[in-house]
Amino acid sequence: MEQLQVSLNSNLYLKDPKSTELGERIVQRGMEMIDEVGLEQFTFRKLANDIGTTETSVYRYFLNKHRLLLYLTSTYYAWLEYQLIIATSNVPSAEEKLKNVINLLVSCDQETSSFNGLNLKVLTRLVISESSKAYLTKQVDTGNKDGLFSGYKRLVNRLAEISLEINPDYQYPHALMSTMIEGIHHQKYFADHLPALTDHGATVDHLETFYQNMVLSTLANNHV
Repeated sequence: MEQLQVSLNSNLYLKDPKSTELGERIVQRGMEMIDEVGLEQFTFRKLANDIGTTETSVYRYFLNKHRLLLYLTSTYYAWLEYQLIIATSNVPSAEEKLKNVINLLVSCDQETSSFNGLNLKVLTRLVISESSKAYLTKQVDTGNKDGLFSGYKRLVNRLAEISLEINPDYQYPHALMSTMIEGIHHQKYFADHLPALTDHGATVDHLETFYQNMVLSTLANNHV
């Protein structure tokens, strides 16, 4: 896992940050700074000053900070897809596959390893607090045409296929799976910042039970 590398959509960057030491520093420290101050307060000027380079040098790798955020969230979803494949391989029961996936989603912020050179604990924390800003923009349709969300869509499609193994007649598998992913992220965020909006606190077991019950009950009770 520590040495695993993935290739991301080349439209996410102007120059592949994995191709140089500076590019890797831009991504690594950029992730840490967005996690620390949030996307709104993060700038390439601040990043350049922090890592001892020029703002122009940072712009050689990424068009803007939004593309850097997309690069980071795409890395996260690539890791989730990789873990999903492991968690569902040689598991005969579709229900058990889905339970394994839910366990992965609710516990991934406890990871201590790295993926594609990035600390997974920091990356997951960033995704929980910042990932919706990657697509809630006026440029989302253009980004979609450029394939900037392909990793996330591929992950949701894999999960939708598992849900259809449980109930082939279910009409809304993509909506259910994307709602599950976003909901788990939101519940974790609420637990830390808006606790009145959740009943789960920071307890992984309760959150896992809730989503298992919600998703499996929805699939079991669907009548077409």
